[in-house]
Amino acid sequence: MTVDTTPAPGSSGGAQVETLKSDVAAAVRAAGETILGLSHAIHSDPEPAFEEHHAAALVASILAAHGYAVTQPAGRLATAVRATLPGGLGRDGPRIGILAEYDALPGLGHGCGHNTMAASGVGAAIALAAVASRLRGEIVFLGTPAEEYGSGKQFMLDDGLFDGLDAALLYHPCDRNHVYGDALASCDAEVTFLGSQSHASGEPWKGRNALDALITLFSSVGLWRQQLRPDCRIHGIVVEGGTAANIIPDRAVGRFMLRSADQAVFEAMQVRFRAMVEAAALASDTQGGVVYSGASSTMRNNTVLGECFRANMAALGIADQGPDSSIGSTDMGNVSWHLPTIHPDLAICAEGVPGHSPAFRDAAATPQADETTLVAATLVAQTACDLFVDPDLVEAAWREFRGG
Repeated sequence: MTVDTTPAPGSSGGAQVETLKSDVAAAVRAAGETILGLSHAIHSDPEPAFEEHHAAALVASILAAHGYAVTQPAGRLATAVRATLPGGLGRDGPRIGILAEYDALPGLGHGCGHNTMAASGVGAAIALAAVASRLRGEIVFLGTPAEEYGSGKQFMLDDGLFDGLDAALLYHPCDRNHVYGDALASCDAEVTFLGSQSHASGEPWKGRNALDALITLFSSVGLWRQQLRPDCRIHGIVVEGGTAANIIPDRAVGRFMLRSADQAVFEAMQVRFRAMVEAAALASDTQGGVVYSGASSTMRNNTVLGECFRANMAALGIADQGPDSSIGSTDMGNVSWHLPTIHPDLAICAEGVPGHSPAFRDAAATPQADETTLVAATLVAQTACDLFVDPDLVEAAWREFRGG
C-alpha cells in the first residue's frame, strides 16, 4: 500500500484541522525509522499474552522520549502501558485514547500482525505529540497486553485505565481494508480431567483414564457442531495427555474457545459445555472440571468515529471494502461497550492470506506491512485530530453510544 498522506482539500471541515492532518502525516513520516524499528523489533522477539516485557519496555521508552508521562506497568498487568500528554490549549477538551497491542501467538509468533498495531499506535502518539501545543484536551495512549489470550483490556477496564476517555482508536492488520467488522463474544475454557495411573498392559483395569475423558469430550464437541448456529464456534487443543504410552494417564488438560455472535446463545453454550465435561467424566469414571476466563464481548462499532476514519481513508485514496466477512473475536469488543470505539482493518498483504498463519506472520515484516503501519498511524492520528478540533463530533459519538 503506497499512498500520498497529504489530506485532500476539503476532506474534513476547516483549515485548522486540515493543517493539523498535514502536520501529523509529516510527523509520522519523519519518525518512520523509529516507528518501523519498533515494529520489526517486536516482530523478531514475539512474546505471548501477559509476557510482553520487551515490547512494553520499548513502547514506554519511545513515548517517554516524545514527552509523554508514562506509567508502566499500568494497573495490575505488568506489561500494560499508559501514557498521557495534555494539549497545549488546556485539558478542558476531549480525551482521545490511542491503543496498541503487542502480544504474539504461542508457537507462531506475530501471525496476527500485532507488531504493526504496536508500532502504528506509537506512531500516532508521536504524531499527535508533534501538534499537541495546538490541541485542547488530552492524548491518552494505552498499550494493551494479552489480546490473543486472556482479554487484557478487560483487566485494564476494571482497573479504571479507560475512565474518562471519549474515544478509543485502534487499527488491525488484515488482507483487506474495512472500516467496520463484527466480533464474536468469546471465552477461554480450560478443562482438566483427573483419573488414576496403572500399567497400561499389566493391569489397565486398575486405572481411570483421564485422556479417554478428554477424547470423549472432543468427540462430543464434534457432534455438537452439527446443531450449532452458523455464527457459533468451538475449537480446542490438547495441552496434556499423559506421560508415557504404557501408563494410564491420570491427568489430561484441554484448552478450548467458545464463541457466538449472540450474547444469550454464548451464555447457553457455556452451560452446555460444562454439562458435556461432566458427562465425559462420568463416562470415563474420572473427575472433570472447566474454568472459564478471558471473556471478550461482541463489537459495537461507532459510526460517527467510523465515518471520520473512512473520510480520512478516502482522502488518502484508500477504499473501504465493506464490512469484514471474516469474524473472529477481540477484547476491543469489551472496550466498545464502555465508550465510543472503532477497530478498522488495513491490508498488509495480498487478499486471501489467512490470519493466524505463517504466511501472515511473514507478511507482518514486509515493506507492504511497513507502509501500512505508517498509513495506519497517520489515519489514527488524523481521526484523533477531527475529534480534538470538533467537540460536536465527540458529543455525536456519545449520543450514538448512548442510543440517543
